[in-house]
Amino acid sequence: MNIFYDSSTCLVVLIYWLLIVNITYRVLIKRRSIPTSMSWLLTIYIIPFIGIAIWFFFGELYLEKKHKKIARKIWSISNQYLKQLKSCKYIFQTKNSEVATSLFQLCKHRQGMFGIKNNKITLLHDNKQAIKILIRDIYLARKNIEMVFYIWKPGGIADDVAMALIHSANRGIHCRLMLDSAGSLEFFRSPWVKKMKNSGIQIVESLKVNLVGVFLRRLDVRQHRKIILIDNYISYSGSMNLVDPNLFKRSSGVGKWIDLMTRIEGPIAITIGMIYSCDWQIETGLKILPKLPNREMLKNKSNHNSSVQVIASGPGFPKNVIHQALLTTIYSAKNELIITTPYLVPSDDLLHAICTAAQRGVKVSIIIPLYHDSILVKWASRAFFSELLEAGVKIYQFKKGLLHSKSILVDHQLSLIGTANLDMRSLWLNFEITLLIDDNKFSQKLYLVQKEYISNSELLDKNIWFERENWKIILEKIFYFLSPLL
Repeated sequence: MNIFYDSSTCLVVLIYWLLIVNITYRVLIKRRSIPTSMSWLLTIYIIPFIGIAIWFFFGELYLEKKHKKIARKIWSISNQYLKQLKSCKYIFQTKNSEVATSLFQLCKHRQGMFGIKNNKITLLHDNKQAIKILIRDIYLARKNIEMVFYIWKPGGIADDVAMALIHSANRGIHCRLMLDSAGSLEFFRSPWVKKMKNSGIQIVESLKVNLVGVFLRRLDVRQHRKIILIDNYISYSGSMNLVDPNLFKRSSGVGKWIDLMTRIEGPIAITIGMIYSCDWQIETGLKILPKLPNREMLKNKSNHNSSVQVIASGPGFPKNVIHQALLTTIYSAKNELIITTPYLVPSDDLLHAICTAAQRGVKVSIIIPLYHDSILVKWASRAFFSELLEAGVKIYQFKKGLLHSKSILVDHQLSLIGTANLDMRSLWLNFEITLLIDDNKFSQKLYLVQKEYISNSELLDKNIWFERENWKIILEKIFYFLSPLL
């Protein structure tokens, strides 16, 4: 009995140390940032069994083998399509404003395209109104409707969208719906799935969460995009999930969720459609690339001097492109930089870029929620406040609900709106999308919305902040240590 016990103990110890050595090797070989690598190493050595379990589920960015194989094929197909698209020179804007030139040049290098011109852009900052306009567009659709959302929560006005989709599908409109498995769990458990499928709507459960998936890919890689495409001409994107703002997470006590969406008519829908096509093909293996644009798409001449670019992130997409775009944007600012984000856990590079902007004379404002739905991220965010305040950054805490908008405005000219938060998950893990808009008129509208956010916010007092209790400082440091893993 003792021999069996001793043998078992030795075997467990051997397996344990083999796992530790293997994980250590994987952490070092990946050439992550030093803080991230140190956080992982300390986690697996200080809390070994828990640390190993966390690494097993969240340590490496990978998809299932099926997804990987499809992703490799997609880019060869997309590159061929991109060559054809680039021949449609009449849709491209080759000149940009001074503040946007570096950013759009980066995108040209990383994604192979200039910005797209002749788009009519509308900023929607009221969720309920945005959904009403969307319902109207769905009823008016003539050919196809494609959607992808992180969260679709049945109930209220969200059910009106479902009914509009069913009505359109019944009259022959080709409808496709892709929803994240974890984020839209309530939807997939609701009767709406059967109702929609019976009407002919194609529904895909993206990055499906199940027991088998635990062993095939990271659980926390999520489909976080919010995209709507109608007739390959009208497109929506922004921070809004498909939920009724009067019902969503009301029990959490954070108040109404505040979002920003863009509605765009014009050829930018083609490039957004490419991203949707890649996501659809990763999940289904089926290719649904949109038709190439024709000169009819340039009928809108109101914004002929503007330029719109789309950047997408996620496994299989250009690596670190959103992170690079954010850094380029911040360093391009000369006069004023306004950022809104619900989750402020920036990389060291982003933190230093923001602080440097303030120190070189740029008026920098960051607007975040006062009330938060994530305790972990709330405390991790606070760990960055001191450095930001010392650099001269103004931090506003929005009081009238959970500010979920993700936006950046540079010098009243360049706007970034999308789904990516200023945290590690959005920058390096999830499938995200961000619109880059070089348009003075649109930026003025965004500025007015951000000014309204500021008027409904509390300015964080630097003196009061540095006199906070010691237990809060300790808690912030603990969560700062975990921030590279969030």
